Amino acid sequence: MPYEDHDLELDLRWWAAANYLTVAQIYLQDNTLLREPLRPEHIKPRLLGHWGTSPGLSMIYTILNRHIRRTDTDWLYVTGPGHGGPALVASTYLEGTYSEIYPTVARDAEGVRVLCRQFSSPGGIPSHVSVPTPGSIHEGGELGYALVHAAGAAFDRPDLTVACVIGDGEAETGPLSASWKLPAFLNPRRDGAVLPILHLNDAKIAGPTVLGRTSDEDVAHYLSGQGWAPVVVEGDDPHRVFRNLERAVREAHETIREAQHAARSGSGERVRWPAIVLRTPKGWTGPHEVDGVLVEGTNRAHQVPLSGVRDNPEHLRLLQDWLASYRPETLFDENGTLVDELAALAPSGDKRMGSTPYANGGRLLTPLTVPPLDAYALDVPAPGTTFHGTTKVLGELLRDIYSRNTTKDGGGSFRLFCPDETASNRLDAVFDATDRCWQLPTTEWDTALSPDGRVMEVLSEHLCQGWLEGYLLAGGHGLFASYEAFAMVSVSMMIQHVKWLQHARDLRWREPVASLNILLTSTCWRNDHNGFSHQGPGMIDAAIPLSSEVVRVWLPPDANTLLSISDHCLRSRDHVNLIVVDKQEHLQYLTLEEAHEHCARGASIWEWAGTEATTADRPEVPDSPDIVLASAGDVPTQEVLAAAELLREWVPYLRVRVVNVVDLLALMPVRDHPHGLSEVAFIELFTADTDVIFAFHGYSRAVHELLHGRTGAARFHVHGFSEQGTTTTPFDMVVVNEMSRYHLVLDALRRSRRVPERSTDLADYCRTQLERHRSYVVEHLEDMPEVKDWTWGSTTSKCAGRTPA
Repeated sequence: MPYEDHDLELDLRWWAAANYLTVAQIYLQDNTLLREPLRPEHIKPRLLGHWGTSPGLSMIYTILNRHIRRTDTDWLYVTGPGHGGPALVASTYLEGTYSEIYPTVARDAEGVRVLCRQFSSPGGIPSHVSVPTPGSIHEGGELGYALVHAAGAAFDRPDLTVACVIGDGEAETGPLSASWKLPAFLNPRRDGAVLPILHLNDAKIAGPTVLGRTSDEDVAHYLSGQGWAPVVVEGDDPHRVFRNLERAVREAHETIREAQHAARSGSGERVRWPAIVLRTPKGWTGPHEVDGVLVEGTNRAHQVPLSGVRDNPEHLRLLQDWLASYRPETLFDENGTLVDELAALAPSGDKRMGSTPYANGGRLLTPLTVPPLDAYALDVPAPGTTFHGTTKVLGELLRDIYSRNTTKDGGGSFRLFCPDETASNRLDAVFDATDRCWQLPTTEWDTALSPDGRVMEVLSEHLCQGWLEGYLLAGGHGLFASYEAFAMVSVSMMIQHVKWLQHARDLRWREPVASLNILLTSTCWRNDHNGFSHQGPGMIDAAIPLSSEVVRVWLPPDANTLLSISDHCLRSRDHVNLIVVDKQEHLQYLTLEEAHEHCARGASIWEWAGTEATTADRPEVPDSPDIVLASAGDVPTQEVLAAAELLREWVPYLRVRVVNVVDLLALMPVRDHPHGLSEVAFIELFTADTDVIFAFHGYSRAVHELLHGRTGAARFHVHGFSEQGTTTTPFDMVVVNEMSRYHLVLDALRRSRRVPERSTDLADYCRTQLERHRSYVVEHLEDMPEVKDWTWGSTTSKCAGRTPA
């Protein structure tokens, strides 16, 4: 269908209306439809916002509106230059979505005034394409993630096309550079499509950009080498650029639909997906020069081109002329409502990009089918006597989640994302249900690799987590599994996602989405085979200060608690769940029923491990424990139990309590976190005045931070990772960080309420063992047998009952 002159003129007028509202949002608090000459009091006291990228964003929105109406197709608009917030607010207001969601911003003169006053103002909305912006799943505050979020939204959404605008500043980031590899993973048979629009306007905030100053030929070669088929649209004549962009979008979508049709009919070949390179002036249609200095087309147009409007009459005059150039009197009627012929340009209902359910994924979310856990639970005949790979059972559960949540067309509602480490992290049972996703050529030597695979592996934490975030925000479920140390690569993405969910909870129109579940394995304590570079538990510290309504941190000590926690997390909504557990074989402690009870409480007394029950009938022993041993994490739990057993064997009259913490944020006061233990419950676990020796998976400062405000917080003595590590034995890792069973016993004897008989002998034994360890590992290159082969009960002749309190 040709792009008629009449249609072009209407689109240019819509574009003018969007540009007008963009400028008005940045500058005006009154007289927002320019019904009288501007005066200084009409200007906001603080001028915030970004103009430079906005005209390009509005132009693309205008063209997409026309294409959606012509084809009746579903599109999602992802804007990498998220600071172009006023442009997207303007477009969603013009299409009517904004007023439907926010009735106080009506489609009249008063509504325009409210729209402008609220922008980037106290009590209003942020300047970015943030959570309150209809149609947004991507804020774009931290650059680099537009294309990866767009890809995630397209996975398993066969009817969706995502238009992803990438700014040339964002194109300089590492994550965005990696994101161009999407053609190797996007399956035209079961997925939607992503149409990247690389918007080059030559400048970022303070200078030129690399791709902005790169030739069209070289940019096209770069994209072509990544698997795309780029077309260039450029110019500064709106008529010409609109025509060329309309044609480029139309032809790109035709190519996409042809490729999808071929793939879905069984005759498709490898797709070279279309992409558009769009070059337009930065700050297009804005002031060309200000104070004799070129602005339009330069970095000076990036934010607020006229900064002295309230105090400088010449700037005020320039703003008046700028706004008047869009002829608002022809765009809005006497009531301030968009004129009918322009309002008719918007798609209808949920076809509007501001109203699409793909940008409000909770509307599309269906409950995840999770099979009963009994089939995966380990048999634990006695606590701490059998070894098993803790994450293996999770891999088996995920295998069946894949099978039960796959559709007939090969799509589904669940995906695992992992940077080339699914098998390494012992989750490889999933390959019994599906392969790794791979659209490039394969060889006979490849394993578990196919175009229809739905395990997403790529050696980039940014892509794995970003794909999952986009997948969740468009209505899917998933899990991101990573080596613990290298999840720090994408920790800022996690922080941004928490911020998104935190604000989304306050918007009733945003439906809850599935939680972002992050499994950290190959942990610091058992990356002894890799060394110091692989040893870092810092993601816990990054998560703890974030929104208590969103963040959860779980430290399962064994496989059955991991199953219980995973089941809970996969069913949860609007949370970021950090699950930290090692992939290696570990001792197993709790049955599935005990694990459920333990996880529900968040922390429990393990009576079978302490000596309170064995000393209860002895009149010379006080009622309160002499010392509390606590742990959070799998390796810390083993060391605490080994320490408890040493105390039981050597000083049996010492009254020892053992507490295990599985929900780390339960340590916080209940006023600070919804999972926080009440003060009564906290004292029931840790007493009010007994010293606590706490073995912790991460940095000790994290526990001290959580305990702030608790009764007797200073009595907690935390042993954790202290940045000591290398390629060494598993036990040497806990020794060099002073979290070994021997260090814990020495600290317990030092802090105990009573000094028991034989305490000196036990202390001497621990010091001797530490000295023996140092020489033994150097000579034998492995840990001492009494450490390597230790199980609960191997030191003592018997132990008490096994039910957690």
